[in-house]
Amino acid sequence: MAQGLETAPRVPTDLASRLLIDNEWVSPKGGDSFDTYNPATGEVIASVAAASADDVDRAVRAARRALETGPWGSMDAAERGKLMYDLADLIERDAEALAQLESLNCGKTIRDARGDLNGVIYTLRYYAGWADKIEGRTVPVRGNFLSYTLRQPIGVVGQIIPWNFPLLMLAWKWGPALACGNTIVLKPAEQTPLTALKLGELAIEAGFPAGVINILNGMGETTGDAIVRHPDVDKIAFTGHVDTAKIIQKNAADTLKRVTTELGGKSPNVIFADADLDEAVAGAFHAIYFHGGQCCTAGSRLFVERSIRDEFVERLAERAKVRKIGDPLDPDTEQGPQVSQEQMDKILGYVESGQKQGARVVSGGKRIGGSGFYVEPTIFDDAREDMDIVRDEIFGPVVTVLPFNDVDEVVERANRTHYGLAAGVWTKDIDKAHLYAKKVKAGTVWVNCYHVVEPTTPFGGFKMSGQGRENGEAALEHYTELKTVTVKLHG
Repeated sequence: MAQGLETAPRVPTDLASRLLIDNEWVSPKGGDSFDTYNPATGEVIASVAAASADDVDRAVRAARRALETGPWGSMDAAERGKLMYDLADLIERDAEALAQLESLNCGKTIRDARGDLNGVIYTLRYYAGWADKIEGRTVPVRGNFLSYTLRQPIGVVGQIIPWNFPLLMLAWKWGPALACGNTIVLKPAEQTPLTALKLGELAIEAGFPAGVINILNGMGETTGDAIVRHPDVDKIAFTGHVDTAKIIQKNAADTLKRVTTELGGKSPNVIFADADLDEAVAGAFHAIYFHGGQCCTAGSRLFVERSIRDEFVERLAERAKVRKIGDPLDPDTEQGPQVSQEQMDKILGYVESGQKQGARVVSGGKRIGGSGFYVEPTIFDDAREDMDIVRDEIFGPVVTVLPFNDVDEVVERANRTHYGLAAGVWTKDIDKAHLYAKKVKAGTVWVNCYHVVEPTTPFGGFKMSGQGRENGEAALEHYTELKTVTVKLHG
């Protein structure tokens, strides 16, 4: 597939062979490495250093020193905020190069990658503004005492981020952690390690003190597990699969770490017959096929009121058949590859399973080409809710259409899942919209829109979609400890 840019993205091979510990680019103690791939071609991009448990220990000790004896722990909150603003400025300066590298490593279209960079910059600036506004309270108490509360950093934070939004998820983690004065040991996803390393380089350029930000690439079962188990890590923030989250919670229990998780979803997107159908078709299409369905909020269960079901499916299929799929670095591409061979095979396995269990493929369902990890936008109809394609998070461009008759029925069926991350509803009836939003069990509900996520608003899930919230003021609570101080007054 033809390169869509005049110059190829610069791969930071000099950084890829190193770990960032204590503001130094160091070799892993064990000398281990792994390959990272271009999902558009299946070819190796670079060999990446893999951190061992010894490397994790080095990074945690550096983070602890920065917090307790280094300049970071005693730095004015406003100065912390200034460093975050400076980092955001450097990211803005290098935004195009970062977007190209993100697209190369994870298969995201260059348009979406540029959009993510805007979100990264906005998020860091938003939390930079919070740095000197994290306040305690004076509390009235009985007797001759003065009582007040302080919000203090929780400590050394282990952060483990996913491969679908590498830079954006990094910003969602770094923003509140740094604003609250914590230090960080970050493990990027093994599939998409490259852009995190570049941000580590920019953090040093911005002037962050040694040990504040440490970046360790590696596998989840080794590097990630060592971070989770380390006794001097105070909190784990994880975004990823629910099965991994269960392992993390179990392994963090021995040291009673604070754990927050943002996990998957099987989000219901509900189309009522009174909706603006042009907007609803376009919105439902975006809800599932954005980033090739590799989105935790993807509207993969599409509930359509029965009276408009046939027309809606036909119009959705027309869009799917003309979607431009190809080189993610081509500005005209609408959908790039899935992130890996493993992910592509998983998606195609679900397509096969859906057909075997009796669902009908209306459109798509096949791999595209012989190189790269491309899958056609796929629409299933005539499905039952006990099928794997309806119950499981596929994390790919696969949507299942489910007809319904009325609002009470669709609310009950929408909630018939272990997940509860997001939900959508399309209707011109505002009462119906608010009723659905109130009753559906989801952390985010979109009305006549989808995938609108801002760093100013809380984001997280009900049920098995996670614990805690990212973004907004709510995230700050997960990165601080609340301390009460009581002073006896004389006189």
